[in-house]
Amino acid sequence: MAGMRTARRILAGGAALAAAGWALREVPAELGMRPLASGPERASRIRHSPQFRNGSFVNTMPETTTMMTRPPVSLLGELTKDRNQRHPAGPVPLRIPPSDPPPADGVRAIWYGHASTLVEIEGRRVLFDPVWSRRPSPSRFVGPKRHHPVPVGLDELGDVDAIAISHDHYDHLDMATVRTLTRTQKAPFLVPLGIGAHLERWGVPTYRIIEMDWDEETEVAGLRFIATAARHFSGRSLVRNDTLWGSWVVAGAARKVFYAGDSGYFEGYRGIGSAHGPFDLTLMPIGAYSPAWPDIHMDPEQAVNAHLDLGGGLLLPVHWATFTLALHPWAEPVERLWREAKARDVKVVVPRPGEAVDTSAAPAVEGWWEMLG
Repeated sequence: MAGMRTARRILAGGAALAAAGWALREVPAELGMRPLASGPERASRIRHSPQFRNGSFVNTMPETTTMMTRPPVSLLGELTKDRNQRHPAGPVPLRIPPSDPPPADGVRAIWYGHASTLVEIEGRRVLFDPVWSRRPSPSRFVGPKRHHPVPVGLDELGDVDAIAISHDHYDHLDMATVRTLTRTQKAPFLVPLGIGAHLERWGVPTYRIIEMDWDEETEVAGLRFIATAARHFSGRSLVRNDTLWGSWVVAGAARKVFYAGDSGYFEGYRGIGSAHGPFDLTLMPIGAYSPAWPDIHMDPEQAVNAHLDLGGGLLLPVHWATFTLALHPWAEPVERLWREAKARDVKVVVPRPGEAVDTSAAPAVEGWWEMLG
């Protein structure tokens, strides 16, 4: 019997090692490719970018950005304190996204969780920062796990007209999702400078990659896409800022949408609003903020400030609910946002993942997160 138990343990251990080895073999590809080494044309564009200085991209508005302040002495205590509050108390309610055609002259949005959002503008469909994997990580064994499933499979999305990426962090750019979309969709990927190198390594054809610097624009499927500034950083390994980050303006004939990506609050939002606004809809990040990184993720009150600077009509909060990426309680971002929006008479909508929101008939905020547990 002892020999049988030993054999089973050996077999189980061997299977675990084999599974770990299989997962680790994808890590080099997950890291992407260094853009300056991916070809002379891309390298030349990067080096000539006003945002590229002394070998890396920088925040030019303002140039000085605090990436991470000194960790507090009590950090370990904070990590273990109130851990249960950083997760939903019960199952996050999902909705089945609609299958009817998008409105031909309006704006409809479907938030799938975290930052992944489908925006339908004047009959065209734009997918922002799609991440369908269980963890935003280079390994499926490490990193924060989803608090809820994605409401719809990638094969059930229907055709999209464009896929827009804000930056290359794992919770916004997912290799497995990109590979599936490359196989199942025909839409181009619109990305900030340098990210095309990652996509090419993952098998995206060059003709489906549109790389843009801040303030550049292009037209896809009758929509204007303008790459705009953000205050953040990039990197999929220990090397930082070798690709650009940014936000997106998407404009139809009469409707406009702004997607902030990841960003700290900065004065540049007023300039974006003046140049490209007002917007029917803004998608603003409200979660994963901390005093330890004040310049790269805005808090909910700052998200409202940015929305007003931009000339936003309806604010849809993103970058919360799906992954725990900071120490604040799970529902705190949306609770703070709701209070601030009411105090400043800002129109917000807080859909459940998968729920469609039409900007012309946005539902009242129900506080569904308060009912969990």
